[in-house]
Amino acid sequence: MFRALYTAASGMLAQQLNLDNIANNLANASTTGFRGTRLQFQDLIYQDMVVPGSAATQQTTVSAGLQIGLGTRASASEILQTQGDADTTGNSLDIMIQGAGFFQVKQVNGEIAYTRAGNFHLDQQGNIVTASGDPLQPSVAIPNGATNVSIGTDGTVTVTMPNQTNAQQVGTIQLATFPNPGGLLANGNTYFTPTTASGDPIVGTPGGSEGLGSLQQGMLEDSNINVVDQFIQMIVTQRAYESNSKVVQAADQMLQDVNQMSH
Repeated sequence: MFRALYTAASGMLAQQLNLDNIANNLANASTTGFRGTRLQFQDLIYQDMVVPGSAATQQTTVSAGLQIGLGTRASASEILQTQGDADTTGNSLDIMIQGAGFFQVKQVNGEIAYTRAGNFHLDQQGNIVTASGDPLQPSVAIPNGATNVSIGTDGTVTVTMPNQTNAQQVGTIQLATFPNPGGLLANGNTYFTPTTASGDPIVGTPGGSEGLGSLQQGMLEDSNINVVDQFIQMIVTQRAYESNSKVVQAADQMLQDVNQMSH
């Protein structure tokens, strides 16, 4: 009965973490370029009452054995890499990645971060930067007075200057991908940084041979969170939490019955 209490408690803690994760997903349902996460669980160690394959007699062995599990725990948070819905904005500096890949931005500390959020702006020098002011890498600067900014599907950035008819190229946007995008470390602000699990970034041209997606100007990628699915997961999580709490109540009642028998 004591074992049941702790086993059920582990299930309640796991479902609490699951609900916390769902809450974060729903809170970011409108965050541009947000990548949702899904918790993964694994069972804990087992108490071997009878080891499978142990000797039953001199000639026979136990075929199944008897093992009692001791609960569960959250083992990993998987980053969902599904494509978010496209949102047409018409803004020339809004860029969506259609397919795999991440934009590269340089943070204040000098480190490169990776993001799917393509809602870019210009700083005082005309550099393309994120909403937080971090410049795109490699840097692309739009000349002052440019009347038109065009970004091709392969990342080529061209502008049209006053009194000129021919467009001039001012830079190229490159994307990065990883051998294991699920191993990236989420840092907030829709930024990710590489880890040993993700592998080193593979940088290339959008739509190129590295399997990178193409760019779509005037569009943004919405969060890849399916709100309906998250609500379903929330109901399932709540019911699982209730089931474990019922086990705690049942074990407590059994202990109470035992104590009463001793009087």
